[in-house]
Amino acid sequence: MDTFALVVTIGVALFFTYTNGFHDSANAIATSVSTRALTPRAALAMAAVMNLAGAFMGSGVAKTVSEGVIETPEGSKGMGILFAALVGAIVWNLITWYFGLPSSSSHALFGGMVGAALAGSTTVYWQGVVDKIVIPMFLSPVIGLLAGYLVMTAIMWIFRRANPHKAKRGFRIAQTVSAAGMALGHGLQDAQKTMGIVVMALVIADVEDYGDPIPVWVKIACALMLSAGTYAGGWRIMRTLGRKIIELDPPQGFAAETTGASIMFGSAFLFHAPISTTHVITSSIMGVGATKRVNAVRWGVARNIIMGWFITMPAAAVVAAVSFWVVNLAFL
Repeated sequence: MDTFALVVTIGVALFFTYTNGFHDSANAIATSVSTRALTPRAALAMAAVMNLAGAFMGSGVAKTVSEGVIETPEGSKGMGILFAALVGAIVWNLITWYFGLPSSSSHALFGGMVGAALAGSTTVYWQGVVDKIVIPMFLSPVIGLLAGYLVMTAIMWIFRRANPHKAKRGFRIAQTVSAAGMALGHGLQDAQKTMGIVVMALVIADVEDYGDPIPVWVKIACALMLSAGTYAGGWRIMRTLGRKIIELDPPQGFAAETTGASIMFGSAFLFHAPISTTHVITSSIMGVGATKRVNAVRWGVARNIIMGWFITMPAAAVVAAVSFWVVNLAFL
């Protein structure tokens, strides 16, 4: 196997992780920044550290990515498929970042994998795609919406007799913890997705065997790149999540972050399902906001975000397929 192709593919995978970090940094900290619980730089630094820690908390999501979506392709064509899948995901990440649309980096990656695999005539495990990606894609936002509404309702009832100003100060402090939980869950979910891709590249290159544990250097490299991207920040998307959907106060921010973090940890540890942190936190914010009144949520912005969710996988798949055909003509 061409060592250069392996190095390039791993390099592109790490760059995807970096774009994932700055694209999704808003997921963890937008609510804390918008409620002024944390300054932007302090929030980004905290999120970067917690992303790094979260990347070492498990490997179930990485196993799903490396073994449950497409058959591990072989030879130079296989490396071309992985390269094209990453290009498709990166291009879609950059497009949605430019327009400030909080789409899912995870589904961009999965769309890229499926599109490149189909273009390269590699088997797609459709049952795995449906069970581990499509069903959670629809189910997790519904759970986030309902759970966000219920958590915020519970908070409103528990603190119904509390002094509003004192309660807000307390929740502003509590948001430091809930935002850290979101960032930890983001590292647990999203760093592992790239780990799975790097492991596939190593298997194709005969450096690793199928089913081997994830090398420590892969975990460190993916975690560091995700953290670096997170610290670089995603200010366009942060504005959309933090203010355009609904103006949040500290109790609402705490409720949304606690809901999102709980769903991410549960899906990673119980089901090894690589869910979208973007979908979870956005739907949680909508659910929390609906406790004020239904029209408090700017549903027009929410509609545009949801449309982006639906087109992410197909769009990334098309870009990945075109990328594979280009790579195939030029190099394979």
